[in-house]
Amino acid sequence: MSLSDLASVLARLDRLEAENAIRRVMADYMRLCDRLDAETPMDALGALFCRDARWEGRGSRYASAFGRHEGRDAIVAMLGSYRGPPPHFTFNAHYLASETIAVDGERAVGRWMMLQASTYASGASDLRSAELEIDFALEDGLWRIAHFRTTNLFSRPVDRWDDPAPVPVPSSDSPPSDNQGGRHD
Repeated sequence: MSLSDLASVLARLDRLEAENAIRRVMADYMRLCDRLDAETPMDALGALFCRDARWEGRGSRYASAFGRHEGRDAIVAMLGSYRGPPPHFTFNAHYLASETIAVDGERAVGRWMMLQASTYASGASDLRSAELEIDFALEDGLWRIAHFRTTNLFSRPVDRWDDPAPVPVPSSDSPPSDNQGGRHD
């Protein structure tokens, strides 16, 4: 293998490692935001952002609801306001899809489609979708969020997320299924 081939392989490896680190940042961010309450480690949430990061809602709905926050401390304070008491959410789950990540040296841009299912302390529930565009930067040797932008695509109320009805399962005295073609989960 030539030196230029080795350099190319190492550059590709660096890019793949950066993409993976960015995915972990997003997974950690969403996991922590799913549990915004008194037990949420806000220092861990803050560590996902660059010191001079920006977080902003875009579009008519999210710009007015969330505004713009500059600096790690301001972002952590805004997210911390959801902790309560009582916590703003009694249930919150974020799902990310349609990912693209473009790494350019010590900078990167990621884009995702997000689906968020929430129930609030008021008892109301809703389903939201947003487009996320997030700039990342290497800071102190770690990939962190440099500029978080979220734009609402749709929002709609729902009655509830969980139905208390029992999960239907076959009873132990049920006859075997005639379905020989495979599982249906």
